[in-house]
Amino acid sequence: MLLRRCPRLCQRYYRHPRSRRPVLHQRPPRRQRHLRLHWRRHRRHPRLHRHPRYRRRQLRQLRRLRWHRHRGFGLREMGKPDTVDPDTVFQLASFSKPIASTIVAAVVSDGTVAWDSRISDIDTTFQLHDAYPTAQVTIRDLFAHRSGLFGEGGNDLEGLGFDRDEIVHRLRYLRPASSFRAGYAYSNFGVTEGALATAKATGRSWEDIADEKLYRPLGMRSTSSRYTDFLMRANRASLHVRLNGIWTALVKRNPDAQSPAGGVSSNARDLAEWMHLELGNGKYAGKPLIKQAAIEETHLPTIMRGRNPITGDPAFYGLGWNVDYGEHGVVWGHAGAFSQGARTVVNLIPSEQLGIVVVANAFPIGVPEGIADTFFDLVFAGKPSREWVKAWNEIYDSHFGPATIKAAIAPYATPPASPTPAMPLSAYAGTYANDYVGDIRVVVANGALELQVGPAGRTYPLKHFDRDLFVYAPFPETPDWVVSVTFAMGAAQRATQVTIENLNDDGQGVLLRVE
Repeated sequence: MLLRRCPRLCQRYYRHPRSRRPVLHQRPPRRQRHLRLHWRRHRRHPRLHRHPRYRRRQLRQLRRLRWHRHRGFGLREMGKPDTVDPDTVFQLASFSKPIASTIVAAVVSDGTVAWDSRISDIDTTFQLHDAYPTAQVTIRDLFAHRSGLFGEGGNDLEGLGFDRDEIVHRLRYLRPASSFRAGYAYSNFGVTEGALATAKATGRSWEDIADEKLYRPLGMRSTSSRYTDFLMRANRASLHVRLNGIWTALVKRNPDAQSPAGGVSSNARDLAEWMHLELGNGKYAGKPLIKQAAIEETHLPTIMRGRNPITGDPAFYGLGWNVDYGEHGVVWGHAGAFSQGARTVVNLIPSEQLGIVVVANAFPIGVPEGIADTFFDLVFAGKPSREWVKAWNEIYDSHFGPATIKAAIAPYATPPASPTPAMPLSAYAGTYANDYVGDIRVVVANGALELQVGPAGRTYPLKHFDRDLFVYAPFPETPDWVVSVTFAMGAAQRATQVTIENLNDDGQGVLLRVE
């Protein structure tokens, strides 16, 4: 069963309203015992159980009780006996963005920066492609993905092994995806720069202010923005991808370069505390931790991001948060994914003081969204309105499933019946470069070509396909997916440039010979 392989959070424990930490295996307080007996008494009467007035009464009681349910399912790693529990630490991927938003809100609350502080006033080294956005872009713009920055910018450089500072520096070479503040383009490294500038204003590193402003005050002892901390957790979940139909812990993912946007790791217990802070609009355990004026800015719609793939309704983005308007009111949410094997989601309904977090160590699946939507149906209607897991799995399969991958690799899956021979390999060998990717080398080794990219010179074998076109497999999580490396030949039958397909979304995969 898929859920056995895609663990999610869930173990129940009770919390006394005046207690700051969970009390496990203890007789629940009287009011909670009454609620449980009330639930059991009436669940035998379906019509009463589904009555809206009855369900509203339940929700009012739950809001007063700070009531939690947590549970873990499945294995931390396939082939090993260790199971998931509420203390298992998962990599959150882009679920990190609303957490980063909370941290920045805490710094805004202190008065160190404002959401409308200009990046050029804080980090004078940062540049976008054009002068006007460079001078005017704010923390708000970057957290709302409306700076005009090309959305995928920096992701490819991270894959090549460049560090955070170098990636952020090279964003200036990317042509804008839209006019400034006129379009939405989801950008990991845009959010990362917004967070780094905030940290720079404090004189501390991002990882340090995350600890200082959020993790320590909430007692989130298993949460970190450092990958080394994740590796030190004995109780952690490995990433899984589907290889030949079998879930496999194939590769690891170090997201430190984009830590604010995708580098948080955490568990069920810690995330419950963060949810209380968010639903409390900056209050935690009855005390103000972040000023309401600072944190509520993150929950306001700032730009339209598109339409909900299930309902077709307009969907908006705040500051690190998706902001949606559904049948139960405003929903603050965010999803996360690593193609190397992570899926996560958080959804909060502030009007009901209700929320759910689902994390899984497998990709591609729509299980987290499916569980969350089923949960809200059960709360508000008493039964699911549709097969949500199936619906969301179909969405993810349509973008990342086996059929989609097969279609993507089809152009180079079968070599031509009569390929045109390549030129002598020495005609292709050399160094090629552009400002964004930097230098890459094509070398002859053991009678074949190799591509060496990135600061560490990661090496990939090139396989001849037809004349001046070669292919290689750049994605370790999908080893059968090959992309093209195409050389352009000059008059002297010597390559003058090379185009690397997977680096060319914004035209930055074209590199000229420099040696």
